[in-house]
Amino acid sequence: MNINNYCQIRLETKEDYRKVENLIREAFWNVYRPGCSEHYVIHVLRDDPAFVKELDLVMEQNGILIGQNMFMRTLINADDGRDIPVVTMGPICIAPDFRRQRYGLKLLNYSLKKASELGYGAVLIEGDIGFYGKCGFNYASKFSIRYHDLPEDADSSFFLCKELIPGYLNGITGVYQTPKGYYVDDADVDEFDRSFPTKTKMKLPGQLF
Repeated sequence: MNINNYCQIRLETKEDYRKVENLIREAFWNVYRPGCSEHYVIHVLRDDPAFVKELDLVMEQNGILIGQNMFMRTLINADDGRDIPVVTMGPICIAPDFRRQRYGLKLLNYSLKKASELGYGAVLIEGDIGFYGKCGFNYASKFSIRYHDLPEDADSSFFLCKELIPGYLNGITGVYQTPKGYYVDDADVDEFDRSFPTKTKMKLPGQLF
C-alpha cells in the first residue's frame, strides 16, 4: 500500500528481521521499564504457531524502515464454555523521529483493515484509549470481556477491544487470554540485548515496571 509517493506498508521479510528488532528497541527503550523487552518478544513470536504471518507488517519511507506492527491469534474463554477466536496486536511502533506525524494512525488503520479482510472477528489489546480510540477501539469491559488474572475491582482501562466483524461479540461474556509467547524471561532478554549496541537502562517517572 502506498500512503503517498514516499511511504509504503508491506509484509516483513527475513531480511528485515534485525532492522525491525533494532527499530522496536529504539522505540521502546526506557519507556515502560528500564531498557525494554519488546525487541526480544517479536524475535520469539515469529516462530510461535499463533503468529499471523499475513499481518506481519512494516512501514517504509524512502526505503527507510520507520514502523512495524504484528498480530497473534488467541482466545476468549467464554463463560458458556466456548472458546471464541480473536487476535491481539503488537508490539506496534513508529521510529522516534517520525512520531506525531500520523504515521502510527495510518499504520494502525491499514493493519486493522487487513485483519478484517482476513476474517478476524475482533482484536483485543493493552493500550491507551486516547490513541486507539481514534481507530474505533473501546474499553473491553463495554463488551463484557475480562482480562485474565485481573481482580474485579482493579482498573482495566488499559484493556481495549475493537470488533472487526460488527456484532461478533454479541452475547459473549468471558476472559481474554494473552498469548503465552508474550511472557519472556528477563535473563533471556538481557542475553539477546547484548547482541545490540550498548544503551543505558534508566528508571524514569511513568514507567510501569
